[in-house]
Amino acid sequence: MPTTVCTAKASCKKLPGLLELTDTHLQWTQDGKKAPSIRVAYAEASSLFCSKEGAAQVRLKLSLVGDDAGHNFTFTSPVAVTEREKFKQELTSIISRNRRTSELLPRPHVPPVNATSSIPFSSAPSPATVNAKPPPGSTRPPISRATSVASDRRETPVITGGDPASEFRLRKKVLLSNPELGALHRDLVMSGQITEAEFWDGREHLILAQAASESQKKGKPGQLVDPRPEAVEGGEIRIRITPQLVHDIFDEYPIVAKAYSDNVPSKLSEEQFWKRYFQSKLFNAHRASIRSSAAQHVVKDDPIFDKYLEKDDDELEPRRQRDEHVEVFVDLAATMEDHEETGNEKDVTMRAGRQKAALPLIRKFNEHSERLLNSALGEIPPAKRRRLDPGEDVYSQIEIDDLHDPEASNGIILEMQGRERYFEGRMDSSPQAAKPKLDPSLVFQDARSNLESWGTRLTHLKIERKHGDAALGDMTQNVASRLDVRSKKNDIPDGLFRQMTTCQTAANEFLRQFWLAIYPPLGELQTAASATPAQRATKAAKMIGYISKTHEKVYALVKTAEQHGIDATRVENALKPVLHASDQAITFYHNKIPNK
Repeated sequence: MPTTVCTAKASCKKLPGLLELTDTHLQWTQDGKKAPSIRVAYAEASSLFCSKEGAAQVRLKLSLVGDDAGHNFTFTSPVAVTEREKFKQELTSIISRNRRTSELLPRPHVPPVNATSSIPFSSAPSPATVNAKPPPGSTRPPISRATSVASDRRETPVITGGDPASEFRLRKKVLLSNPELGALHRDLVMSGQITEAEFWDGREHLILAQAASESQKKGKPGQLVDPRPEAVEGGEIRIRITPQLVHDIFDEYPIVAKAYSDNVPSKLSEEQFWKRYFQSKLFNAHRASIRSSAAQHVVKDDPIFDKYLEKDDDELEPRRQRDEHVEVFVDLAATMEDHEETGNEKDVTMRAGRQKAALPLIRKFNEHSERLLNSALGEIPPAKRRRLDPGEDVYSQIEIDDLHDPEASNGIILEMQGRERYFEGRMDSSPQAAKPKLDPSLVFQDARSNLESWGTRLTHLKIERKHGDAALGDMTQNVASRLDVRSKKNDIPDGLFRQMTTCQTAANEFLRQFWLAIYPPLGELQTAASATPAQRATKAAKMIGYISKTHEKVYALVKTAEQHGIDATRVENALKPVLHASDQAITFYHNKIPNK
């Protein structure tokens, strides 16, 4: 049987019941029922909120992991405030423990999924599937391709290291975040014109970007914990205390956590503890500002918190010495200078402590920054945190790995028509005749004669205005045409305009698929199991069949425009770039494969 920590009469959704906190769960049972209606495990607790002091109803809200709405409870007994504070104290400790545990737990690693496992886009993910992610620091293998392009339903590419359900979820989020891409998917994939794998071929970077954005872990806030008092009506000063603020204070100042555990609830209640802490010298010593003498006189002595005061860290040497070796290029405390005139000696002008009152604050900021870096690095041994070997050249310390090209690209092979005739023409061209030797004296005399009376000839120089006027006229006409287009009202019906947009996006997608089959991309996203030349040729022929119908679709749109009384030339001009690109692809395909 679980051990009961505390209980209280509380209502949930206006229904009376009993709220219980055991050693494993928080549960609420409605009056008259035996089984609890709400049962929350410790690990599911995420955050806690309470009603204001003096409110008409004493409430407590518990948010869960993945469910910010959580559960709301209203305490109904005569000692509701005391019971609520007891629950708040216990739940605050549980939530703080959950956060520390979540930061230390490593991410699970799932074995790579076989690239041949398929999942159609329209299938729903299994609720039992675990959304696992690769451990940090592991390199993501390239994305797998399907083995056949000619099949009617190719397998959907799955990112190795993730399960098909998470792959489906990532693709769905990409489509929802990009309405135009989602509409293109409905028009082409759902209609069966192209397969799911063909649609995402070349768009793997969108899935990887979505996965990277979701895998980013929110770091520790960089702001130093410094509660700011608020002025309320009546001239009172109030500091709003939340469970998150309590957790941050305990994490930033362990001495406060020690004082809390020593005095609450044996000597002070939680309310009395925080009220006296914010009026004590200990709180003023923790403030993120230089303590003035006036503030020290205003704050009164406190027999409890004054025991935890520490001497100001304002000596020349900091109280907490670093035991790690600091590289020369980033050591701000280095006082050695190299002067040939005076030799190597300490630079006395770099000595700290000119303003003694600022030293504790500066060292407090340094310790806070060090805690932030340690929380970001995680549980890594100090020896492994150092990038450099002490035996390396000192100038290698300032080298940045991101500025070095990890691998050189081979580029794209240039295909030329009539390549043999090009090189034969260069070989058959006769060498140029040897240039006659120039006499320096004759060259000098010629240049001197050209410079004679240059000032007189400069006055007779006339620059014709027709070229400048022509350029100015072209720019003026361009601006006027743009203004004319903006001023004209778009009288194309919405239905026809949507058909034109669909035709253009579909044609662009077919062109993209065609050129991907002709020139597969080179780079890190290229898969290991790339399509064979026969598969790419089949895909190119399939896409050319769709591209060849672009003229028919545009002709149908022109006829529709004429039926609505719209100028047909406007539709033709709008879709002319698509027609030109389609003609270029068709011409290239037939010239490259004459038998087709």
